[in-house]
Amino acid sequence: MDSMVSWLTLLGFGDKGWGDELLRGAWLSLEISISAYIVGLALGLAGALAKLSKRRTAVFVAVAYTTIIRSIPDILIIFLIYYTATDALRSAVTFTGLASEFQINGFVAATLSLGIVQGGYSTEVLRGAIAAIPRGQAEAAHALGLTRRQTFFLVTLPQMIPLALPGLGNLWLVVLKESSLVSLIGFTELVLAGKMAAGATRDYFLFYCAIALVFLMMSGLSATLFHALETATASSGRRR
Repeated sequence: MDSMVSWLTLLGFGDKGWGDELLRGAWLSLEISISAYIVGLALGLAGALAKLSKRRTAVFVAVAYTTIIRSIPDILIIFLIYYTATDALRSAVTFTGLASEFQINGFVAATLSLGIVQGGYSTEVLRGAIAAIPRGQAEAAHALGLTRRQTFFLVTLPQMIPLALPGLGNLWLVVLKESSLVSLIGFTELVLAGKMAAGATRDYFLFYCAIALVFLMMSGLSATLFHALETATASSGRRR
């Protein structure tokens, strides 16, 4: 009973508990995941369109991008962006004389690195969804006088979303878990906040289980949300 009270105290809010730090870390993990996911979707859409393009240069760049991303460990990409990009930007800023010291923000580094990784995988998901749409529909749209942009937004995109949602849902769960990797560059998200709490109190089991439970809850809610979106888009497609 005493141990239970002690655990509740440690997980509580206020001066005696670490609940504030864990909640703040969980919120930062969500912010990083959402931001990286959006970046990944943008890169993935660009990569998918490039792969389906008739321009050889665009296809080559997209293939090279996805191949490199799938071949290099995610943590290495984080390190490359955080440290190498920081050095490059510092040199550029110093050269212009605007500032002598420059450090890339940890949140920006985390978002860009995870977003670039997500983009590589999103490319394949979105490319497959677009390729699954009968080509005759785009040809019919062009015959009706629609521009390429109008064809994409009015014909391709509405049909692509239901096809891509299952894969995109899986990628969201991946980026949610991979947000913990940014703790290695000193960004205090959920895992690092829990690690600091565990180190200060020596209650490793308690805090690591708490971290796992929070991730499990976020993943469960995310899976439910994506399932609802899949059902809604499928129903909308049938009504059409």
